[in-house]
Amino acid sequence: MRLPIPDGRSSTSLGRLFAATVAVVVLSMVAGCSHRQQTAYTPPPPTLQPAPPPSVGSAPAPQPGYRSERRSPAFSADEEYVRKHRPLYTETGMASWYGPPYDRHAGANGQIYDENAISAANRTLPMGSLIRVTYLRTGESAVMRITDRGPFVADRILDLSEGAAKAIGLYRAGVGEVRLDVYSAPEPLDSGGRWCVQIGAFSHRRSAMHLEQRLQREYRTASVIEFAGPTGYWVRIRPYEGNRTVAIAIVRRLHPSEGEAWLVRLD
Repeated sequence: MRLPIPDGRSSTSLGRLFAATVAVVVLSMVAGCSHRQQTAYTPPPPTLQPAPPPSVGSAPAPQPGYRSERRSPAFSADEEYVRKHRPLYTETGMASWYGPPYDRHAGANGQIYDENAISAANRTLPMGSLIRVTYLRTGESAVMRITDRGPFVADRILDLSEGAAKAIGLYRAGVGEVRLDVYSAPEPLDSGGRWCVQIGAFSHRRSAMHLEQRLQREYRTASVIEFAGPTGYWVRIRPYEGNRTVAIAIVRRLHPSEGEAWLVRLD
């Protein structure tokens, strides 16, 4: 017995409508539960893994408030010394950098020069002096050692290796104003030492040999030699016992027709 339907629909249609309504309600409930579940879900905190220990010789991470410098693991001990001490001497002047044709040739310290290492050349600081060089244009600095002699160019106080120039941002400029801070030296800066006068560079060996012969006659107690360098020929006159006062006097007297006369410390 079928009950009468007021709007004329059959019981089968009503059943279908009822089933559809139930499905919509169920889906709505599921969706609502799913939304509430996503809203209330809080992911667990990530598991913190201990940082790997630093490799041997690696530089320490910069501390807050400390301006980091470009570092090389080989010089970490020198950098630590510089951070803990005050400079013995400070000078400001122009610096340049040098690479080929000096790379892989013996430097003034007797070791093979590596243009990619961080080092510098200076005419008068004791060999092996510990310095920090700051490029005043950018404020970048690097710690290094004096390993060579130079620059033999007027108005320059340092010749940086190519690696050192890149470390302080001076590589592209080629020449720039720097502050040189000396922190330690194997010998006193203002006394002692073994000194000479280096003259050149000469384009032709004949000119260098002619000057050598003249200086040998004039300075009989001095040692005068002529030698070839990567950029020309040089003459070096070394006073008896490497006396600094005598070397300074020679520099003031000499006015070579070619090249320049430079006061150079040998040790």
